[in-house]
Amino acid sequence: MVAKNLAVLGLQWGDEGKGKIVNFLSDKASAACRYQGGHNAGHTLIVNGKKLVLHLLPSSICHQNASSLIGKGVVVSCDALFAEIEEIEPFANGILDRLKISPACTLIQPYHILIDQLKEKSNSFTTIGTTLRGIGPAYEDKVARRALRIIDTLSESKLVPKLEETLSFYNFQFSNYFSVPELDFNEIKDKNLEYGEKLKPLLADISSEIINLNKQGKRVLFEGAQGALLDVDQGTYPFVTSSNCSPAGISSGTGCGPLDVGYILGVVKAYVTRVGEGPMPTEIHDELGVEIATKGGEVGATTGRPRRCGWFDAVTVKRIVQSNSVSGLCLTKIDVLDGMESIKICTEYQQDADDLVFAECMELENVKPSYIECEGWSEPTAGVNSYENIPENAKLFIKKIEEVCGIPVDIISTGPDDQSTILMKSDL
Repeated sequence: MVAKNLAVLGLQWGDEGKGKIVNFLSDKASAACRYQGGHNAGHTLIVNGKKLVLHLLPSSICHQNASSLIGKGVVVSCDALFAEIEEIEPFANGILDRLKISPACTLIQPYHILIDQLKEKSNSFTTIGTTLRGIGPAYEDKVARRALRIIDTLSESKLVPKLEETLSFYNFQFSNYFSVPELDFNEIKDKNLEYGEKLKPLLADISSEIINLNKQGKRVLFEGAQGALLDVDQGTYPFVTSSNCSPAGISSGTGCGPLDVGYILGVVKAYVTRVGEGPMPTEIHDELGVEIATKGGEVGATTGRPRRCGWFDAVTVKRIVQSNSVSGLCLTKIDVLDGMESIKICTEYQQDADDLVFAECMELENVKPSYIECEGWSEPTAGVNSYENIPENAKLFIKKIEEVCGIPVDIISTGPDDQSTILMKSDL
């Protein structure tokens, strides 16, 4: 029996391989819905041998029988969205016929991008290592109740007073704090009205779309961006993204009730990576880390920055599993560990017994990882699509992850294409 709705959640610092898995599972789904983040995501698909990187479009976009939904929790750059549609259209014919967007989405504006860049370069602000795409400032405006939403671009009389107020707020900062030229009101206004006309045919009540599909007995996939350790509330604050990329964001970001998600799939790499600043207890600082990064192609799909690599951190995974009711794991990139003599798994942290910062605040700067070691394997796992053909030591490694995380591995990914996938749970 196929589960009703399914959420695909990254359990580490992003880049776990969520895009491939959503694309793989879209064969049994009628829609996939992005519920948070923006074009800071970089979900990589292999379609007919072609590598595609999606930033805003849901990873179901190449499936002709599945709708692609963008919920109200997503912040949208119209420039990025329409550039992406143009780039992906040759590989996913008829995108505009399947794409539906919430009119409640917050819009990323030129002043968001500029303030993001200025803050990251300023010595007065903590360097987070953002993508510099205006994501954080757009969410700031949303919380501050001054955001421009897609619906505001459909009427000049509605847009003008809101834009005047918000742009005045930013231009004051540009001229007085950063000593850079102010942005032009008319240029931004005209661009927003232009995009409003282009967006109008794509707008839909996303909550009702999901409800109606469910009434017909059809499945919806919820696609998270980034990873739970970057969640603004659950992650390694302040080195986090600006949204709830955990399942908590699904209800607020789509209008779908929390009980309507039947299964939560947590995607993890067989090791761990991180882009940007912030603590990473199991980071490998010697040539082995470089070797893993090279073999795994660990370069950010969005930023182009190299990813930091470390051993699998079961402590953080277990925490996220417990706090998010994760149903099962998808283990990716196990093939990157092929040929290694020994593989480590962090099972606990050494820290002050009275120190509660990890449990509630995810402050990982001063913890020391304790490891268990698993014997490696010489036989390749790359491209293997049946569990029987997985090397025995790789099976033991998978079982150890299940044991220390307290949750089954329901999918194993052995490569970037859909064929390199082992489905351990038949009803997914």
